[in-house]
Amino acid sequence: MAETRAADRMWAVAAAAGLWGTSALMREPLSAVLPAPTIVFYEHAVITLLLLPWAVPAFRSLADAGPRVIAAMAVVGGGSSALATTLFTLAFTTGDPVTPQVLQKLQPLFAIVLAVAVLGERLTPRFALYAVPALAGAWLLAFPDPLAVDLASARAALLAVGAAALWAAGTVLGRLAGTRMSFMHVTTVRFTIALPVALGITLATGSTLAIGAAQIPLLVTLALVPGLLALSLYYWGLSRTAASRATLAELAFPLVSALVGVAVLGAEPTWSQWTGAAVVLVSVTAMALSRSRTRPAGVVVPEPAAPAVP
Repeated sequence: MAETRAADRMWAVAAAAGLWGTSALMREPLSAVLPAPTIVFYEHAVITLLLLPWAVPAFRSLADAGPRVIAAMAVVGGGSSALATTLFTLAFTTGDPVTPQVLQKLQPLFAIVLAVAVLGERLTPRFALYAVPALAGAWLLAFPDPLAVDLASARAALLAVGAAALWAAGTVLGRLAGTRMSFMHVTTVRFTIALPVALGITLATGSTLAIGAAQIPLLVTLALVPGLLALSLYYWGLSRTAASRATLAELAFPLVSALVGVAVLGAEPTWSQWTGAAVVLVSVTAMALSRSRTRPAGVVVPEPAAPAVP
């Protein structure tokens, strides 16, 4: 058990989630001039191109991993990557640049249920000491008036919640795949599967594939930083972190998003949103520190199989 705690990489998952929180810097201005499916298609196209050297060994590793992992990666690529990112980007066109990101607070609710059902993780009552304050803080962070949500913010919220549910599935199923494949192979398969799905969504919605030269730098930065860099770090960390702990570490995403919204995008949080940000920060930090103790964060994790060597 001591070896498992020492190898925990929850910090890497939190760092990756923090990088995701910077995506509004690129996604919000791109959403003003390009359809959401177009943005998502090119985001995946750039990443898939960069991952081509790993494509053949990654899919060999996938074939050797068995039907369960193949099915998991199909959901991760098509749903958790292409469709979820499209829903998330659409949310920027219907709400403010902060709300869609902070609403990822709901992701732990979906991921914890899936982790218990799919991965056999077990929760102890202690887990609620971290989960309940973190989720409550994220709710305060999501809305200027947490007791009154209007129709416009609710529409953006529904899109963001849909993305959160799909990303939660990606956390759990990515953890499952990571027990049989290296983190780089999981990343490569995810984006390679997602690319044709993203193209299909673009064509089915009648979105243009034409982009201007001015959009290229933002698209490339979006693909590289909160995209490839963050996902590679995320899957590296996820291979040694319980999905239940990982999904709470991902609450660094809405926290960084809120900071970006205030410092760069001109958002003006209310006192309740500042309170929520503080609660999320304290809860996630406590989760990270707790991994040095017995039964970290109230999660009991089955012994994982050794991951494949890339």
